[in-house]
Amino acid sequence: MSVQLLTYVFVALSFGLYIAIAIWSRSSSTNEFYIAGGHVHPIANGAATAADWMSAASFLSMAGIIAFEGADGARYLMGWTGGYVLLALCLAPYLRKFAKFTVPDFVGDRYYSRTARLVAVVCVIFISFTYIAGQMRGVGIVFSRFLEVDINVGVFIGMAIVFFYAVMGGMKGITYTQVAQYCVLIFAYLIPAIFISIMLTDNPFPMLGFGSTMNDGSGVFLLDKLDGLTSDLGMAAFTEGSKSTIDMFFITAALMAGTAGLPHVIVRFFTVPRVRDARISAGYALIFIALLYTTAPAVAAFARINIIQNIDGIAYSEAPAWFGKWEESGLLAWMDKNEDGRIQYRGGTAFSPTTPIFAEAIGQSGQRQLLNAATASENELYIDRDIIVLAHPEIASLPNWVVALVAAGGLAAALSTAAGLLLVISSAISHDLLKMSFRPQITEQQELRIARISAALAIAIAGIFGIYPPGFVAEVVAFAFGLAAASFFPVILLGIFSTRMNKEGAIAGMMTGLIFTFSYIVYFKFIDPVSNHAENWWFGISPEGIGALGMVFNFVVSSVVSKFTPAPPQAIQDLVQSIRIPRKD
Repeated sequence: MSVQLLTYVFVALSFGLYIAIAIWSRSSSTNEFYIAGGHVHPIANGAATAADWMSAASFLSMAGIIAFEGADGARYLMGWTGGYVLLALCLAPYLRKFAKFTVPDFVGDRYYSRTARLVAVVCVIFISFTYIAGQMRGVGIVFSRFLEVDINVGVFIGMAIVFFYAVMGGMKGITYTQVAQYCVLIFAYLIPAIFISIMLTDNPFPMLGFGSTMNDGSGVFLLDKLDGLTSDLGMAAFTEGSKSTIDMFFITAALMAGTAGLPHVIVRFFTVPRVRDARISAGYALIFIALLYTTAPAVAAFARINIIQNIDGIAYSEAPAWFGKWEESGLLAWMDKNEDGRIQYRGGTAFSPTTPIFAEAIGQSGQRQLLNAATASENELYIDRDIIVLAHPEIASLPNWVVALVAAGGLAAALSTAAGLLLVISSAISHDLLKMSFRPQITEQQELRIARISAALAIAIAGIFGIYPPGFVAEVVAFAFGLAAASFFPVILLGIFSTRMNKEGAIAGMMTGLIFTFSYIVYFKFIDPVSNHAENWWFGISPEGIGALGMVFNFVVSSVVSKFTPAPPQAIQDLVQSIRIPRKD
């Protein structure tokens, strides 16, 4: 069977499974819609958390970034995994003991203020919509290549599927759907990695093959081989980084704190029956996440070797079928600068995925013309980093069923996180904005209906962000993590561990962190992207890492304001003390 037909089969089966689960687990109350009734088993919750957390950025984009940036890409591995540990140890058990539906629920009650709740709702919406843009773009990329439809059409298909099981099932439906999605995405990620690890190193474990010798008889270690290939082509060595230490530090810190402050991940710990179960599910989630994250660097290295060995220097007329398919998607392009008819992949200008580098195909040759000054570079090939994981099985000539499985896995990763984010947006509007703030008199059924309507509207807006994304998948997600780090992490951490933290400090801190971080990102990415270089950044910190500085401002402002304003009521101080006392359950 062809790749396209197999992809249709795999995607149809997986989507059918997701929809069947949504129908089976349809929510009938707000408790089920928001937190799945609070009775999800820790192992199932661990798998659902892993699927919710490992988005299209983890599945599609992270290995692509590491493949292109080498050692610099480690910031995503360190930041996201370190942040999850921070969340599991410092926040999850205490938030579960607090027993609220949402993060704004925690903020509103802990800081005894409707204003604080409303600020938290604004933060949730900003973060979630920024994050979801990357997921919908990931859906569009998969559909555009493997189902041979336009990226925008792919986004609409993804919207329709998420609409069905997110609006119908709520958190109950999403949770069990995410368990299935985790199984799909982890098999889709590991199977091709195992195949390729055996092909290159004879080692069936990719994370070990990453440090093994090549099986070509040379006795050269895989990373040494890769460093040699990249250096020979005028590129930076894979194992050498080029980012400044301060920028790496701030990006990693922003990703760590952002992970711990992401509302759609935090709410997952409200779905288990007991505080003890929150800790157990966090442990299972870490194991499930580690399966993909320990494999990603190997996938990146394998892909870079195969791209160089299988593409560089071949005649364009002899390019494999997959090359043309990805060209048609607009995510891969070639220009014959020296007019020798061969694809030349060299070091040179780093093309931005958000810039329209190539015009439409000219004549019958399929060549594309550069629209900017990048013609000075010897590099003739543009490869969007988001396609590496999806294209690699084809580059390595793996069986068609493996290629189709990877497509289904990419969709599972993107859709699982998108559904979680949509639910967070929905609950922020229906529960925190209406029920707890402006219309407390509405009935449970009215609240449930509003939640479903809010989810539907959020899906429509998310689709627009997917069609017009502000960057490649992992970059967009990094911005969301920065916003979460600058807004939520300090007020949640201080809300748990500081009895002196009051509503005035929390509001001032959240607003300071959110406004500063959002303004910095918007300025360098949209208002003046030409000046988006290290010499123009504050202290050399890029927009990806500015959330860590926004977090520092949040901590400072909230602490200073709290010191010079009245202390929280004694009941709130007693509550803070009580949620830190361990219980046997």
